[in-house]
Amino acid sequence: GEKGEPGRQGLPGPPGAPGLNAAGAISAATYSTVPKIAFYAGLKRQHEGYEVLKFDDVVTNLGNHYDPTTGKHDPITWYGNKLPLEKVHLGSSPWASLWILTIVRASAIAQDADQNYDYASNSVVLHLEPGDEVYIKLDGGKAHGGNNNKYSTFSGFIIYAD
Repeated sequence: GEKGEPGRQGLPGPPGAPGLNAAGAISAATYSTVPKIAFYAGLKRQHEGYEVLKFDDVVTNLGNHYDPTTGKHDPITWYGNKLPLEKVHLGSSPWASLWILTIVRASAIAQDADQNYDYASNSVVLHLEPGDEVYIKLDGGKAHGGNNNKYSTFSGFIIYAD
């Protein structure tokens, strides 16, 4: 005869035997070799001229790769030749550029006719090489700092490591 209709779904079976994870082993599904690197910092004081901005009001510094004493983010010193893809955000007052070593990778500028405070922002996704340092340097403008309002900020995080 002809094939009949499918039957009802059966009852669930009994639980299986414990696997390796039950004894504390790490499974491929939960283990990650991607480093946890993220930072976010603001300025406590005004900066002007052509100086590297030292964002000294650090809120987040996972992995401790942002150095508030130099203003530089060195994301890949501890894991050798793995190259991260990283997003870095520049939020600052007029005429600031994001640098990797000696190369400008992004800039932000804001200026209005009456020279009041203004704001510019930029974001960039970077493929970094071992030894790269990421920092923000003024291009002759001013960066507003002070109190706890975080008017000028610098942040970044790893998307993935090659």
